[in-house]
Amino acid sequence: MIENFIAFRSFPTLIQAKELETLLGENNVKTILADNLPPIDITFSGNTLQNQYEVKIDASDFKKAEAILEKETENLLDSIDPDYYLFSFTNEELYEILLNSDEWNVFDYKLAQKILTERGKTIDADMLASLKKERLKILAKPEENQKPWIIAGYIFSLLGGGIGIVIGYSLWKSKKTPSKRRKSLFLFY
Repeated sequence: MIENFIAFRSFPTLIQAKELETLLGENNVKTILADNLPPIDITFSGNTLQNQYEVKIDASDFKKAEAILEKETENLLDSIDPDYYLFSFTNEELYEILLNSDEWNVFDYKLAQKILTERGKTIDADMLASLKKERLKILAKPEENQKPWIIAGYIFSLLGGGIGIVIGYSLWKSKKTPSKRRKSLFLFY
């Protein structure tokens, strides 16, 4: 049944992934911890920027895991430090978090809701559902037309290539031959 397991969350560190794995395990959700670390660093640079640890779960447990994560997040909201960066956000920036919920973690999403509510703004399930629909519309739009950039790229490559050939030819034909004196110096080496 491992083939039914899909990525639930990704983390940059193993510690964060293990925390979620433990939380889900305590709530009877089976998990698999996976990473995308290559077996050998082919760049020899030690670059770990793109490395991600994934917590995978059975597709049928996805909603249950979401509910567990939301409940745990709501428990943490009351103990948040007042210096947390979201408290300095404007209402518009907090609404932006709600609109782009897929780009934010669950904690920040829930905290944005709480802050807006404390500031006297009404946040209800209907509004959140409409924001999700709006976000899906935005994501479903096709990208802008890239055709002019592609055409410009071909034109510049042809011009650059043609100019490069002309410059190379002129350098080749205008190359001076070394004098006899220079040739005799090379013989000693």
